[in-house]
Amino acid sequence: MSTEKRLKSLGIELPALTGPVANYVNAVRTGNLLFLAGKGPSIVDGLRPQGKVGRDFTVEQGYKFARSTGLALLAVMRDELGSLDRVRRVVKVLGMVNGEPEFRDQPKVINGCSDLFVEVFGDAGRHARSAVGMGSLPNGIPVEIEAIVEIAEPRKSASRAKPAARKRRART
Repeated sequence: MSTEKRLKSLGIELPALTGPVANYVNAVRTGNLLFLAGKGPSIVDGLRPQGKVGRDFTVEQGYKFARSTGLALLAVMRDELGSLDRVRRVVKVLGMVNGEPEFRDQPKVINGCSDLFVEVFGDAGRHARSAVGMGSLPNGIPVEIEAIVEIAEPRKSASRAKPAARKRRART
């Protein structure tokens, strides 16, 4: 099943794409890698969550924020690539958790994004990962996540492939 069909069958809708909040772009492609800039949780009831996990939010809430952030990253991937079907695999995720100094459950929080990627991409969603604690994050958001994905070139349609095949036959 294609990734786009799997997303639909799971009932997952991607949020509207948000622009960068400073002087950078959402993604940069080099070769067959797409580097995604850090994103935070989606806006809920007109407000972006602000606060520290372990003080203002539970691990479970942090998990939901990380999942929400993963959805924002999927929206960037689709916008950049035209289709999530072009994602060959998720290579690396860096998850940052705005937590109290003694907070130790960063991996449990970032699992919200990791679990989403495996749900959407299957085995291709399994990735290397770092889940780290931060003293603060921009605008006080509780979670920020960035990712690197390997992409496949778009498939050539049969009509585009035929002229090349004709040229090869003509040379022989």
